[in-house]
Amino acid sequence: MPTSNRWTPEQLLAAFSLYCRLPFGKFHQHNPEIIHLAQAIERTPSAVAMKLCNFASLDPSLSQRGLEGASQADRELWNAFHVHPNDIALQAEAAYDNALEKLTPVTPRTDPNDNSFEVKDIPEGPTEQLRLTKTRRLQSFFRASVLSSYEYRCAISGLEVLDLLIASHIIPWSADEQRRADPRNGLCLNSLYDKAFDRGLITFDENWRVLLSPRLATHSDNPFHRSTLLEIAGRPLQFPTRFPPDPQAMHHHRQHIFRKEN
Repeated sequence: MPTSNRWTPEQLLAAFSLYCRLPFGKFHQHNPEIIHLAQAIERTPSAVAMKLCNFASLDPSLSQRGLEGASQADRELWNAFHVHPNDIALQAEAAYDNALEKLTPVTPRTDPNDNSFEVKDIPEGPTEQLRLTKTRRLQSFFRASVLSSYEYRCAISGLEVLDLLIASHIIPWSADEQRRADPRNGLCLNSLYDKAFDRGLITFDENWRVLLSPRLATHSDNPFHRSTLLEIAGRPLQFPTRFPPDPQAMHHHRQHIFRKEN
């Protein structure tokens, strides 16, 4: 173990990556992922678990505010993430991967369930490889942080089948490069509602209740259409335990993506 109790920037970033990808109820020293990271960064599992709780104390959406353990470095990292989410996400994912490589060589993490970015051709050359690695890391961070914040449940239906859950961008990936990794720009939706949301067939009003596009009025005599789409009108969003969706991002979705006319 290190002789100093001071956390290095790399250790903080690796712990922050784990904070964002673990459900809040799993911040304890017996969690295998916490134990694994602790070994990699030469900290005790209890120290890593406490660091995750320190980050939670800075999150206004959690009830852990007021804990005294958060350091100035913790606060600076937390604030930097909310100003520059992409940059911090990339650094955190790289720090996490680099730490684990000390124990077992790993390749950059990819999620077989994440189909929001598809590589049509394998890039050639170091520049393209670096671009692909950055993209994969942004996507991995976004998906993990969004799904864990919603506790792996669809925010509309409550569905808990992981293979059918998507981390949906509120402002699309292509529309705002600065918010690609921001979990506040995300929702956990099942694959049907993700597609409907992406195509502007559903959105949420100012009170976070489902709005349906008039385009969905067709085929209303179909039982499946009626039960899965028409009957969700007005249903409230099931909020995440942290990183609540940004109202301004949803306003953008209503104004620029939602189809208000048939």
